[in-house]
Amino acid sequence: MNTSLVDPFVLAQDYPESLTGQLKSGHSTCVRFNRKGDFLASGRADGTIVIWDMETSGVARKLRGHTRHVQSLSWSRDSRYLLSSSQDWKCVLWDLKDGAKMRTVRFEAPVYIAEMHPYNHHLFVASIFEDQPVLVDISAPVPVKRQLPSAPKRSRLDGEDISEKQAAQDAKQTTCITIFTALGDHIVAGTSKGWLNVIETGSCKIIYSTRICSNGFIILLRLTNSGRDMVANCSDRVIRTIHVTDLLQPSVNHDDIKLEVEHKFQDVVNRLSWNHVAFSATGEYVTASTYMNHDIYLWERGHGSLVKILEGPKEELGVVEWHPTRPFLVACGLVDGGIYLFTINTPQRWSALAPDFAEVEENVEYIEREDEFDIHPIEEIQKRRLDLEDEIVDVLSVQPTKTEFDEEAFRMPVLLDIVDSDSEEEIVAVGPGTMRRRSPGEGKEWMNGAQSIESGDERGMRRPAVANGSAAVPSRVRKR
Repeated sequence: MNTSLVDPFVLAQDYPESLTGQLKSGHSTCVRFNRKGDFLASGRADGTIVIWDMETSGVARKLRGHTRHVQSLSWSRDSRYLLSSSQDWKCVLWDLKDGAKMRTVRFEAPVYIAEMHPYNHHLFVASIFEDQPVLVDISAPVPVKRQLPSAPKRSRLDGEDISEKQAAQDAKQTTCITIFTALGDHIVAGTSKGWLNVIETGSCKIIYSTRICSNGFIILLRLTNSGRDMVANCSDRVIRTIHVTDLLQPSVNHDDIKLEVEHKFQDVVNRLSWNHVAFSATGEYVTASTYMNHDIYLWERGHGSLVKILEGPKEELGVVEWHPTRPFLVACGLVDGGIYLFTINTPQRWSALAPDFAEVEENVEYIEREDEFDIHPIEEIQKRRLDLEDEIVDVLSVQPTKTEFDEEAFRMPVLLDIVDSDSEEEIVAVGPGTMRRRSPGEGKEWMNGAQSIESGDERGMRRPAVANGSAAVPSRVRKR
């Protein structure tokens, strides 16, 4: 859109104001923008991952490798690699250059969330359901898993040791969420008792612990784009913002680390719970989707005040994500699984086209000029049309655009297969002018067909089937 047609006061607004559109491809369960914001990854309930091109609102690629609900998505810094976790107990690293699976890592339980290292796509941390978190290195043929501790590091006052009862209670804690810091040197983990643990990535040891929630557990942690601030969603219905600037220093002194809560956001009147939280592009706003409600709340961090309540569709919203550079929000519906877009309404100012252009409220009689609608010869019109047909239009080349990001960043190849680009697969054509709804199992033969490439970890985890507590023995073939 031509920016000269837009009200400058609207351009200055830095948060969305209303629901403006929707993307639909299956039942989406989680979404995540890449670093530049030109692609949006969406995980579906059937295990398929859809990559949306935000410039055209079309499907750029589809990735099939999971068989169950996709839990989380994480992009690499150059937007070439994508890490996905699922309830099928697997984490998959995708190469978006050709859409192939680079590595597949299997765990002993469903993966709640997996986060990729900001500078090393062969390293990620995974939070396991009812188990200790794991730091996974997939640079070798066989993945290396290092278990991370969950018991907080308590300070010993006056030389007193921790009691056995307290140590036993700490041992029962489990980690709910783990994320990397901006540099990747540390891991911030939230536990089931409301503790924040700072873990060194190299040694996998806790160097600092603090309790931010006394009567609940930490559901989600997110960082700003700069990595200087963190937002925590806790089960006590309070959202907290925390400064993490101490962890960005090259040499961090363990005694100098101090994670302090800056603001607490909550709905005191209705006592709403929050499904998902996110920072704005600049980190000035905090947004959250509500439990058993269709509204999205926006708070301003400068004064800690509520600035906007976005009214969404008539269904509860789950994961909410803010665009990395624009005042643009996306949220997943929990009932229909659609992706809803929230942005700014930009009314066009047509008077900016010309100084003498005037906008009228009702129709007026227009007096045309003498030569305004002159009829040109047919030969001249035909010649112009033929000249335009001789021009060769290049629709395959992608012109690089200069942005604030690295010039050598990865660019996803253009997908020309119209079948893979189709965003809605519920209706299929069975004949001339005849349409029908696709059957539930149609198009999923890949799930029951040839098995995907297994990593060394999967081959090691494969065991014979067990029935009634005894190992299954292959039956002998009786010869006649």
